[in-house]
Amino acid sequence: MAEQTNYRVEFDSLRDLLRRASHEPTVGTILDAIVKGMGERGHLARACVWMEECMLAQVDEEFAAPNFCGILKLVACSLNHPPGEEYHEWTHRWGDFSRVPPAEPLIGQIVKTKQAHLYSAPAEWPEYPEWAQRGGIQAMHAVPMIMDGTVYGVLAVFVKMPTHDFVAEGARWLGLFADQVTLAIENRRDVGRLEREKQRAVQENEYLREEIRETRAFGKILGNSPGLRRALQQIEMVAPTDATVLILGESGSGKELIASEIHGRSSRADRSFVKVNCASIPRELFESEFFGHVKGSFTGAVKDRIGRFQLAHGGTLFLDEVGEIPMELQSKLLRVLQEGEFERVGEDVTKRVNVRLIAATNRDLKKEVSKGRFRQDLYYRLGVFPLELPPLRERLEDIPTIAAAFLERACKRFGRKGLRLADRHVMQLQNYVWPGNIRELQNVIERAVITSVGDVLELSIPDDSLPASSSRLLVIPREDIMAEKIYTYTELEDLERANIVKALKKANGKISGPGGAAELVDSKPTTLASRIKALGIDKEAVVQGE
Repeated sequence: MAEQTNYRVEFDSLRDLLRRASHEPTVGTILDAIVKGMGERGHLARACVWMEECMLAQVDEEFAAPNFCGILKLVACSLNHPPGEEYHEWTHRWGDFSRVPPAEPLIGQIVKTKQAHLYSAPAEWPEYPEWAQRGGIQAMHAVPMIMDGTVYGVLAVFVKMPTHDFVAEGARWLGLFADQVTLAIENRRDVGRLEREKQRAVQENEYLREEIRETRAFGKILGNSPGLRRALQQIEMVAPTDATVLILGESGSGKELIASEIHGRSSRADRSFVKVNCASIPRELFESEFFGHVKGSFTGAVKDRIGRFQLAHGGTLFLDEVGEIPMELQSKLLRVLQEGEFERVGEDVTKRVNVRLIAATNRDLKKEVSKGRFRQDLYYRLGVFPLELPPLRERLEDIPTIAAAFLERACKRFGRKGLRLADRHVMQLQNYVWPGNIRELQNVIERAVITSVGDVLELSIPDDSLPASSSRLLVIPREDIMAEKIYTYTELEDLERANIVKALKKANGKISGPGGAAELVDSKPTTLASRIKALGIDKEAVVQGE
């Protein structure tokens, strides 16, 4: 009965210790408090906790990089030695005491068998018998820390009482206590995971709010031109893989939309799609933006912040205008692409991420490499699967579909009804070179919806980018544009003459006013009349079909 009472007293004491330790903020401080409290008991010379390194990475830091899975690392240890005795670092002949390999016959055996064991000193525990004798150590009792069949680590105590007395009083409570320690670690792991997920959600919401303020979506990919069909075929091929994609195209051509489509067709579609416009990041903030920072790491770092790579963990990261990344950061970007590892600014903990990268640029990166402004190894790493997106001027047949979609969206946004694209609008849009590509087309349509009076849509195409007035009346065949054909002056006049004849026929010879030929070709009536005269066009003969 006395033994049972002692067991209950001991267990109640350790339970109080565990309750106090469970309020510690980290797994490390929980274990430190536990072994310190156990070491204060007179019959224990030392209490130690080893944890499997991969498991430690999960409970201590989500993205910490363990050295080797299977190795047991000493994470907490207390020593209760006689006054005046120097601390003695106990080592195994297979390696340092702080790290125990799986094949080690004492601690490693506990993990292998998942069974507790009581080692009598010095018969089963021959290392440093003099130290054990001076400390009065009679035995070492090691207990596995198990949760749902998974071994977290080992809790071991060095006992000063005879082996048979400890078996009677301590073996049972130590096993129960190890279970409670494992539960405390798992609880802290869950709390830490929730805190990280909460921080991640807060950061993700901040990024999303920024993107909503800065980005206006183009909607679904629209069009059926040969160039676009080629791009879509490439998307279908590369999307299911995890290959890095480099999207090449002019500004405003829809590179972000293509990147989103690749992510949406991939196995990561249900995870984060994080976008970074490299051209908008101040040079001194690139590293923090990519990898994050800890509080106080630089002026203005008032709180911890996770970077875009960590935010995109498990998902896709889209780096737009990747050619703008400074040379001094390109090596760090290459490292995270190759190794999946990085450190936050102001922190020496290595984090690991699993990210699919899509990059985009309007620059010729080959020329940038030759001029020493872009790393060649990074260029090859990004260019695993290059995907070229044609500019809008090479997708003339797609313009009516895209413009109609923008018009419908703009009318809903601004509360306008009855506005529609007429043939003359399509001719105007297809006769413009679109240096700003799809983004410029969207702006032109939205501006027209805002400024049009009544139910008649009035387009205003920027004059500073239009061809000269004499060639403004031309419609060059798309196949000639694709073939980059060079025209003689005579051929240009013939094209212009044919275009004006088509407009005169459609307008039944009418030049000015609504539905007139001048409106159809987006020209002033006086300019059109001058060109008709200069080109020798017989308006009456055109109307009569001669």
